[in-house]
Amino acid sequence: MKNSYEIERKYFVETPDFSKLCLKSRKEIVQTYLKRADKGLQRRVRKITESDKVFYTYTEKEFLSALIRKEKEYEITENEYESLLMQADEKLVPVIKVRYDFIYENQLFELDVYSFNEKYAILEHEIDSPEQESFLPDFINVIKEVTDDSRYSNAALAIAGEFPNQ
Repeated sequence: MKNSYEIERKYFVETPDFSKLCLKSRKEIVQTYLKRADKGLQRRVRKITESDKVFYTYTEKEFLSALIRKEKEYEITENEYESLLMQADEKLVPVIKVRYDFIYENQLFELDVYSFNEKYAILEHEIDSPEQESFLPDFINVIKEVTDDSRYSNAALAIAGEFPNQ
């Protein structure tokens, strides 16, 4: 079980030319939010397909700030995943996206392209501290930073089924 802090910056971007990415991996993700636990923790399960392998994860998140979250995540079996789906929050539709992990200037980025809109995407950069600077890829058109804008969170996108109006 991984119990850690996640510090990341998020950017709303135009989906780039994938040939310019120094790809590490490509994952198809179905992310389903579960009803909130007593502690108010955000809970979710994921079905992740990478190449021909499928695996499942369970995650709990506690939001300490817009930038920092305490996260507990671990792999689960397909049966546990199917069982947890019974606790799905009916107000949120599953988020279906493709995640591209790539390296730029010795930094790992995650680019999420959502099934509801292939023109735009969310670019995430996990950092070691809130003060750390991000060196964004020059070949990606960043529309705006959305780290502090909860409308661009996966949970908000699960409710809306689309990006907020521009």
